[in-house]
Amino acid sequence: MITASAALALTGCSLAVREPARELELEVPVGWAAEESPPAREAPPTAAGAPQDRWWESFEAAQLTGFVEEALGNNYDLRATSHRLRQAEVRARIAGAELSPQISAGLNASRGRRNFIGFPIFGGGESVLSSTSSNIGVSLDISWEADVWGRIRAGREAAASDRDAARWDVQGAQLSLAGQTAKAWFALVEARQQVRLAEKTLESRTQTREKIERRYQLGLRGGLDLRLARSNEAAAEATLTARLQQEDGARRQLEILLGRYPGGSLEAQATLPPSPGPVQAGLPAELIARRPDLRATDRRLAGAGARVAQARAALYPALRLTGSGGRTSEELGDLLSGDFSVWSLASGLLQPIFQGGRLRAGVELASASADEALALYAQAALRAFSEVEGSLAAEGFLRRREAALERAVHQATAAQKTAERRYSSGLAEYLEVLESQRQAFQFESQLLEVRRLRLTSRVDLYLALGGGFPPASESPKAPS
Repeated sequence: MITASAALALTGCSLAVREPARELELEVPVGWAAEESPPAREAPPTAAGAPQDRWWESFEAAQLTGFVEEALGNNYDLRATSHRLRQAEVRARIAGAELSPQISAGLNASRGRRNFIGFPIFGGGESVLSSTSSNIGVSLDISWEADVWGRIRAGREAAASDRDAARWDVQGAQLSLAGQTAKAWFALVEARQQVRLAEKTLESRTQTREKIERRYQLGLRGGLDLRLARSNEAAAEATLTARLQQEDGARRQLEILLGRYPGGSLEAQATLPPSPGPVQAGLPAELIARRPDLRATDRRLAGAGARVAQARAALYPALRLTGSGGRTSEELGDLLSGDFSVWSLASGLLQPIFQGGRLRAGVELASASADEALALYAQAALRAFSEVEGSLAAEGFLRRREAALERAVHQATAAQKTAERRYSSGLAEYLEVLESQRQAFQFESQLLEVRRLRLTSRVDLYLALGGGFPPASESPKAPS
C-alpha cells in the first residue's frame, strides 16, 4: 500500500485546520516480472545502488558524452523548463508574504479654501468670508492577519509543493533530454552505417550489371538477365538515396536537440557502440523515490491536499489587526515635534455568513482536485512500472533477435557467394542470384537496425528507472 500525504503539517497554531492524508491502495510486486536475473530477495531495498547521473557514459562513446553535455547546456526546451522553476519559486515567496505584517509609509500634503456663505464681512462689500488651510502629514501603517486557522500557511505550503514539483520537473526534463539526445545520436550513427551498406550494395550491383552486360554483348547471356541486372542496380540506387535522406533527417534532429542551427553539417562516428552489460533494476518499491516525474507528481498531490486545508480554513473567521502612527500639522517643521503625533489601533473579526455557497463550493472543488491528483499519481506509478517491465522484456527479446539475425546474415552471405559462383559457371539462373543478394542485404540492414534498437532500449530502461545503475557484475553499495 502506498500512502500519499495529501496535506503538509501546519505548525505554530493548535487551531490550524488539517486535511487528513489520503491513502492509495496500489499493489506493488516484490520483484520485476520481466527481470531475468532478479536481485536476491534477502538483500536490503538499497542493494540496487544509487542511480548514476551520467548514465550515458556507460556506452563508452566520447562523442555521445560530448553531445549530451552540449544538449544539457544549450537546449531551449530545457531552458524554458528552468524558467518555469523560477516562476514557481517566486510564487512560493509571494504566497508566504502574507504571514508577515504588511508595513507601509506615507507622506501627504493638502491645501484648501473654504467659503462661509451667509457671514458678511463689514466693509468688504459683496465679498464672501473664506478660510484657507494647509495640512502636511507623515504616517507609518501596519496591518496583519492572524493566521488562526492556518489558511495562509496552507497556501504557502501549496505553493512550496508546486515549487518542489517544478524542481523535479527540471530534473525530469534533463533526464528526458539526455535520453532523446542519445537516441538521436544512435539513429544518426545507424543511418550512416545504412548509407555505407547501401553504397557497398550499389557498387556490387553495378559490377554485376557490367559483367552481365559484357556477356550479353558476347551473346553469352540473354536480354532478360541484363534487364534484371539493370533493374537491380536502379533499385539499389533508390535505396541509397532513401538512406541518405534518413541520415540527413537524423543529423538535423540531433542538431536541434543540441541547440544548433539545423544545417545538416553534423558528423557522427562510424559505428554503433557495443551494447552495455546487464543492469540491476532494483526493487519495484524503489521506483517511487527514484523517478523525477513520480516525485513531481507526489509534490503536486501534497499541494492539492494543502489547498483543501486552505479552502476549509476560509470558512472560519478572519482576525485582522491594523495600526497607524505619524504626525500631522499645518507646518512642515512641526513634523519633527512629538506634540503633533497621532496614532490609531484597530482589530476586526470577519466571519463569512452568506456568500451564495461560494466558500463551500471552493472546499468541494479543492477536494475533487486532490482526488484527481491522487488518481493521476496512481496512474503515473502504474505507467512507470509498465515502462520498466517493458524495457526489461525488450532487452531479452532484442538480444535473441540480434543473435538470430547474425546467423541469418552469415548464412545469407554464404548463399549469395554460392549463387554468384553457380551463375558464373552457368549452373544457376540469375533469379537465384537476385534472391540471394536481396536476402543478404535485407538481413544485414535489419541487423544494423536491431543493434540500434538494443541501445535505444537500454536508454528507455535508464529513463524508466530514473537514471543509470551499476552493471550487475559490480558489487552493489548502499547509498549514503
